[in-house]
Amino acid sequence: VGCDRSKNLVDICGEKNFQAFVCDALSVPIRSGSCDACISIAVIHHFSTAERRLAAIRELARLLRPGGTALIYVWAMEQEYKNQKSKYLKEKNGSKDKEEEISTGTAQTPLSDQMPDSSSQDSGCSDGLRNDWKDEGWDAKPAADSRLPVHTNRTSFHSQDLLVPWHLKGGTKKEGESVDTVMFSASSKESQELNPVFHRYYHVFCEGELEAACRTLDCVRVQKSYYDQGNWCVVLEKL
Repeated sequence: VGCDRSKNLVDICGEKNFQAFVCDALSVPIRSGSCDACISIAVIHHFSTAERRLAAIRELARLLRPGGTALIYVWAMEQEYKNQKSKYLKEKNGSKDKEEEISTGTAQTPLSDQMPDSSSQDSGCSDGLRNDWKDEGWDAKPAADSRLPVHTNRTSFHSQDLLVPWHLKGGTKKEGESVDTVMFSASSKESQELNPVFHRYYHVFCEGELEAACRTLDCVRVQKSYYDQGNWCVVLEKL
């Protein structure tokens, strides 16, 4: 049984006769202790705080029966490991034009594009919301730097928290065309309007970070922790 935040992706699963439903990874509507195994691939690195990332791991553990296992993959900060480049870096496109296209997102993007900004007086965040944050224990003081770097695709990471451009070309993939080809947008202004670039938040994990988060949970033990093609991975067992 699969689940995803995207209804469109879940619909594709349905078309292929797979069982899938829309849900939130922090609140999966499945009974506790009812799963033999859970797989979370390239999901947890999209949560923007350590607390939410841990909550996602805890939710996986909740679903498992005693003795059940979970496999987790997250993107690694270390795209070169033991003198070996990851597949992500190796697949850097050789075309000069496409290199220019994929590098268009190197400017700093305000974090306010992603969430209400509490650091400026003319932001859309009301005084009432600020007070709610204070009541809940959130610090509403202006952030020292409210901007996230925009990553240049197929290059090494220089920050753990960043935005990765997703170049959507026409919204569909032609037969025989790779996903990476679909993501490239043309350089002209008209093409950029037709083929938008979306910025997705990532927290890329340093060595030992995912394993350390998992070890804070008393209900699981880490069976295995390893590096695989630019990803940090763990296998958990429910106690």
